[in-house]
Amino acid sequence: MGLPSKSGLNLYEKYKKGKKNLITDVKGVKIGNITLQKENINTGVTVIFPHEGNIFQDKVMAATYILNGFGKSIGLLQIEELGTIETPIIMTNTLSVGTAATALTKYMLEQNKDIGVTTGTVNCLVTECNDSRLNDIRGLHVTEEDVLKALNSPLEDFEEGAVGSGTGMCCLGVKGGIGSSSRLIDVDGKEFTIGALVMSNFGSSGNLIIGCNHIGKKIKEIQDEDKDQGSIIIIIGTDIPLSERQLKRVAKRSAISLGRTGSYMGNGSGDIAIAFTTTNRVPHYSDKDIIETKMFFDDNIDKVFEASVEAVEEAIISSLYHAKTTVGYLNKKVKGLRDYL
Repeated sequence: MGLPSKSGLNLYEKYKKGKKNLITDVKGVKIGNITLQKENINTGVTVIFPHEGNIFQDKVMAATYILNGFGKSIGLLQIEELGTIETPIIMTNTLSVGTAATALTKYMLEQNKDIGVTTGTVNCLVTECNDSRLNDIRGLHVTEEDVLKALNSPLEDFEEGAVGSGTGMCCLGVKGGIGSSSRLIDVDGKEFTIGALVMSNFGSSGNLIIGCNHIGKKIKEIQDEDKDQGSIIIIIGTDIPLSERQLKRVAKRSAISLGRTGSYMGNGSGDIAIAFTTTNRVPHYSDKDIIETKMFFDDNIDKVFEASVEAVEEAIISSLYHAKTTVGYLNKKVKGLRDYL
């Protein structure tokens, strides 16, 4: 969970970590993972639950920022327009987006009998990365049942590394996957949490940087990858009251975290960030025309930006640190970071 204190990876840390050093340090946030791993199959599903209630009826204020748009996610357009998330967020492989969307739709219809009857439809949010280097992606091995299992198994404590949707991912020349981290900041005398979770699948082996140490140069001698390709999905959750405009500003700054770890967001890399707050809720139904939300004073928001950058950077490195060496599709082997350390 997060980077162990004796990992030997010395990241600059200005802000204190949360108790679990996971995105679930943000109260109400939970994660579901289903891992599919057998012979040529290395894939899965990861679900982020923004809160424990009915997300359709009680939406969270959110924003998305497209760092590089080489991606096939669905549901981002309505977030851009309305500034809310109304379903759990699903991560999976590129060719399983349709399957995941269908399963998530069925899950939401079961929870909300009014969808499509007395109210509108639902904006399902599904994100993806291409795991075809280690997974038989053409086999379409993720099923609706797998997605529903992940949707029905939310946890506060969860594994990182080659698990869930991160099972077949590769990043910066080593095994990638799911990584998470959190930071605590003081605001007006009260402690708030910023959590990050990533599905890492980007970059070139020659570019890996950890704590300003360009260790990718050494890994480059072993690996033979020279393109920054793949993708990363970045989820930032917080209990700080932020407007959707401010959440977009937070999401935008995840590009700094990518740069710190060695990415230049290459042509073929789909780099997408989504940020949400659990504090500003938007009800699906309201008797009032005006609802109240809170926002941060912009001149003081730098500490939110800085802590977010720290959390995303550590989440990326944590995804590599926890990912074990994997032999996958066509007998391709990708080593975990700890094998090199």
